[in-house]
Amino acid sequence: MEGAGVGAGDWRAQPHAIVERDGVRFTLLGTAHVSRESVDAVRAAIDGGGFDTVAVELDPQRFQSLTDPDALAKLDLVQVIRSGRTALFAANLGLAAYQRRLAEQLGIEPGAELKAAALEARARGLDMRLVDRDVGITFKRASQRLGWWGRAKLAGGLVVALFDDEEVAGEEIEKLKQGDMLEASFSEFAGHDPALYDAVIAERDRYMAANLRSIALERAAGGNDAREVLAVVGAGHLRGLARHLRDDDVAPDILRADLETVAEKSSIPWFTIGLAVFLLGGFAWGFWHGGVAVGTDLLLYWVLLTGGLGAIGCAVAGGHPLSILAAFVSSPVTPLHPALASGMVSALVEARVRKPTYADFMALREDVNSIRGWWRNRVARVLLNFFLTSMGTAIGVWIGGARILHKLLG
Repeated sequence: MEGAGVGAGDWRAQPHAIVERDGVRFTLLGTAHVSRESVDAVRAAIDGGGFDTVAVELDPQRFQSLTDPDALAKLDLVQVIRSGRTALFAANLGLAAYQRRLAEQLGIEPGAELKAAALEARARGLDMRLVDRDVGITFKRASQRLGWWGRAKLAGGLVVALFDDEEVAGEEIEKLKQGDMLEASFSEFAGHDPALYDAVIAERDRYMAANLRSIALERAAGGNDAREVLAVVGAGHLRGLARHLRDDDVAPDILRADLETVAEKSSIPWFTIGLAVFLLGGFAWGFWHGGVAVGTDLLLYWVLLTGGLGAIGCAVAGGHPLSILAAFVSSPVTPLHPALASGMVSALVEARVRKPTYADFMALREDVNSIRGWWRNRVARVLLNFFLTSMGTAIGVWIGGARILHKLLG
């Protein structure tokens, strides 16, 4: 059964579907993530729908960011850098900046109806489930599907979103009213791509359906009393979620494990090995055929170029003198190590020497909306340090490698 309408007084006039499975009746309520009407419909459904369980299209990370204003302040920035999650953290800032623009333009927080569903359920003592896939996994699987050029567009779009203060186009807002926040965000940054849709929408339909089926299986095993479940999801998920909830037969835990798998990079760092062989071979050739003068010249050129450009990138980011020194020392070496980057080294030094304060974390979302704010905020400056140092080193690697190749061929 499906319905559609515009009234919020009777929530049943909103887009919805009802699926009965394994002794549980699931009512899927399709919402618009930027609509006050959807907030009212969610509250009306929980008030009078007779539901004992409320499932929400959120994962723990998104739920925390919606409901806990201090979530950023609890972040361990040093651990983020050391664990290689700096790019993901920056991507989340880009998504947050996009959503802030929407909130300022429309006067309503994107996802307000999801937040209302979760908080209303808890306030009434109902069983509340977060059924969406972790946004970090979705981001990784989506970026892997895009290919090199798609990932470049996505990264560029996220960077632009951090500084862009223009209004969101009307057609994008209409898509948000009919679809999904993550889909609209990714499409804003990376354009439209079938692989992107599959990772951001279709896979999450299956994932959320598996989580809802788990509720029914728990009941069948005597693990809970769920009979009437309200699932609050973006309207773009309604049809696919209902279909998978009715038809999927694969065990939920197996399906979730498959949809949470992120393809690992090759365990053999071929690029790093190739670069190391090329450089060390070039230096050895210089010493063997050109003598100490030529070999020393090549080695010194490599150190000064990569170290100098890495240090310049760190300085442009407003790095502390110790961070600049760390960038200079690490930049000639880290290209030969698959697990290290000069930006990681200098950013770690920056985060320890100029440790971000509680106020920096609290002001982060506001500060990254202006160019000056990136240099004023210590958290944002650490991110700048990471990216600009890495960029400087990468440029140095290409120029230095070209110089060695020229010597070898000349």
